[in-house]
Amino acid sequence: MAETGGVREVKSAGRTVELLELLAARGDQPARLRELAEELGVPRSSMYALLKTLIDRGWVRTDVTGSLYGIGIRALLTGTSYLDSDPRVRAARPYLDEASDVLGETIHFARLDGGDVVYLATRESHEYLRPFSRVGRRLPAHAGALGKALLADRIDGELPLSCEELTRLTPNTHRTRTSLLADLKRVRERGHAIDREEGVLGIVGFGFALRYDVPAVDAISCSVPTARLTGGREERIVAVMREIRTEIEAVVPRGTGTGPRWRP
Repeated sequence: MAETGGVREVKSAGRTVELLELLAARGDQPARLRELAEELGVPRSSMYALLKTLIDRGWVRTDVTGSLYGIGIRALLTGTSYLDSDPRVRAARPYLDEASDVLGETIHFARLDGGDVVYLATRESHEYLRPFSRVGRRLPAHAGALGKALLADRIDGELPLSCEELTRLTPNTHRTRTSLLADLKRVRERGHAIDREEGVLGIVGFGFALRYDVPAVDAISCSVPTARLTGGREERIVAVMREIRTEIEAVVPRGTGTGPRWRP
């Protein structure tokens, strides 16, 4: 059994969290009892009892046949509470609006979580309305401007990457640690990250680490379709986003108030 800080992990609690994370990662693809039991390595009877408990409490939902399972509405309510209670997200929102108004492009605020970035706030482009909100979604940190801006704020030997070969999202995504490290060196020299269709084809991103933590855990970015990106436009985006970063860093709480200082 795993230990954390000298305290033994509660096995049932750990299994519950693993199940919820597994269901959340599947998105709109529901799972069957057998799949969940095999994935987590537990007997079907134990998995069924756990699912039944979580269904009764709203954390898991099932279809009319009772054979398919997905994440429940309580997960959404808890996630929304996280955003509402986070002082840094609240403080950054007006400046995300400002960047969106000035540039008319998609603006993101995200946080590093292990080897991924998690989107916490988004302002969509004035010219394109995405059919879903990106808030709460994850992207490998090596595959986008947000993540690369945050990885560049870390020592190369301490990057949260689990293996040498990296997951490829597009033909432009870094495939090896060596290639990524060379890019991160350029990010440090430049002061911001650039993602040229590495996460999504047709989209270029400009990412800026927010330096109220050392190393940074939050970042902002501007995403632009390649069709609208000229040399002058790129310079304008970088100048505006640098100013927005400075404005956010000037107002975001650094743990000096009376509230709790949350760990990243």
